Amino acid sequence: MLQLFGHPFSSYTQKALVALYETGQPFAFRWIGPDAPDGNDHGSEWLQRWPLRKFPILVDGERTVAETSVIVEYLQLAHPRAVTLLPADPLAALDVRFLDRFFDLHVMAPMQQAVDGALTRDPAKARDALDLAVPKLERAYAWLETHLAGRTWAAGEDFTLADCAAAPSLFYADWTHPIAEQYPRLRGYRARLLARPSFARAVEEARPFRSYFPLGAPDRD
Repeated sequence: MLQLFGHPFSSYTQKALVALYETGQPFAFRWIGPDAPDGNDHGSEWLQRWPLRKFPILVDGERTVAETSVIVEYLQLAHPRAVTLLPADPLAALDVRFLDRFFDLHVMAPMQQAVDGALTRDPAKARDALDLAVPKLERAYAWLETHLAGRTWAAGEDFTLADCAAAPSLFYADWTHPIAEQYPRLRGYRARLLARPSFARAVEEARPFRSYFPLGAPDRD
């Protein structure tokens, strides 16, 4: 049985969960943190396996796989299912990998920058971090608005690794800096992601922990 170590409110854990739910791959979830519902915190084992203190990680027998993009690709290579998240065509797969990196680097990263500032509980640092994050998110939103023209999902008509990355990054980014009405395609895309059963499941599993969001979780989604 595959094991995924993470926390349900973690954006990167959600990215891996969406991939697992999409493919239907059986796995055991190993909860990291003292809020585990059964009181069983797997943090010690996680740190033994990955002392860099980043989650999620995937454990497959003796193999530990870190970094969510690599986890998703590993699932497709080592545990192929009927549903695939990377196209067989190499150039199409390259497009998907680019979009995956775009969401991680240009949406998730500035969102996390603002969150990290808020976590300091220092109003000046929180304000400065948000001021740095907002223009980065605006540039990403504007690019995505153009990119999404004529597309159902990030790379076209198929749900891929890129959408696994997009779902949690846009979910939390919109809480950090709301996607304005001037981006109707992006707003529609985010709504489609929220309606996708795999991500809807991840969102519901994380719902009890919304108080953890230091910028304040809005009363929606």
